[in-house]
Amino acid sequence: MATERNLQLMTNNDIFKKLRVAHKLRDDDIVKILELVDFRISKSELNALFRNEDHPKYMECGDQILRNFLNGLIIHLRGPLPKKKPAKPSK
Repeated sequence: MATERNLQLMTNNDIFKKLRVAHKLRDDDIVKILELVDFRISKSELNALFRNEDHPKYMECGDQILRNFLNGLIIHLRGPLPKKKPAKPSK
């Protein structure tokens, strides 16, 4: 039985790292995925997200970055949503 002391919460950085590895994404791929949702990030900023927490250039991954990456990843994997057809007026 796990106690609360043994549990470690995953940070946004941990989630981002695991998704990068699971989908075999390179920095270029991630930048393109983020551009799908009109979110711009440089490769140096991206590398700062994947550094160890004790590194001086480490940057914490905010909710906005992770949210935009997840939305971009959905578009990357599924494709963009098709445009809805206007409803036909009933007679």
